[in-house]
Amino acid sequence: MNIVFDFGAVLFDWRPADRVAERFSGLVSNAEQAQSLAQSIFGHADWHAFDCGHLLLEQVVERTAVRLALARDQVQRLLAPIGEELQPIEDNVAMLHRLAQLREKNAGLRLFFLSNMPEPFARSIETGHGFLKLFDGGIFSGDVKLGKPDPAIYRLLGHRHGLRAEETWFVDDHPVNVQAACALGWQGLHLRQPQHLPALLRQALGQQLAL
Repeated sequence: MNIVFDFGAVLFDWRPADRVAERFSGLVSNAEQAQSLAQSIFGHADWHAFDCGHLLLEQVVERTAVRLALARDQVQRLLAPIGEELQPIEDNVAMLHRLAQLREKNAGLRLFFLSNMPEPFARSIETGHGFLKLFDGGIFSGDVKLGKPDPAIYRLLGHRHGLRAEETWFVDDHPVNVQAACALGWQGLHLRQPQHLPALLRQALGQQLAL
């Protein structure tokens, strides 16, 4: 069995609207406005291009500031520190450790990650969080110039590690990413709330893994 994890809002606390509300407190006055601005920044094609390594941080900062008529230094302060400021979700990382322990008794269990993550943020996470060593492998989008939900990035992970689709479970907070995995024959788990990860895994895999 292979379990493949997304990172943002699965193993790391990622709340873009809250981040926008904090950095742009003088511009947004309520949660709805913060959500709208966050979507305009992180849901835009420029951000996806940054995720996939097709734009540099400096480029996405400049383009975002111009497109949304925002102060460039504010956009810089919003985006540049993300890699250093992402924090693990403790209970979910504890579940990852539990799975790693079970792997010692179950040679067929392997753990992977598949994350839309720009290259500079990926390097910060690798150096800042030792639990990444628990994975048997993984892919950051910025390193391979591909991003979810493009089927190519799922196939690349599968090819690199010899994943059998019917034996592979994928956990992600975005339905479209889960649907893309399922279209390739993977088993999908849509995580609607980050705190539900342990329960979701126990419900889906608890009997097989004695979670």
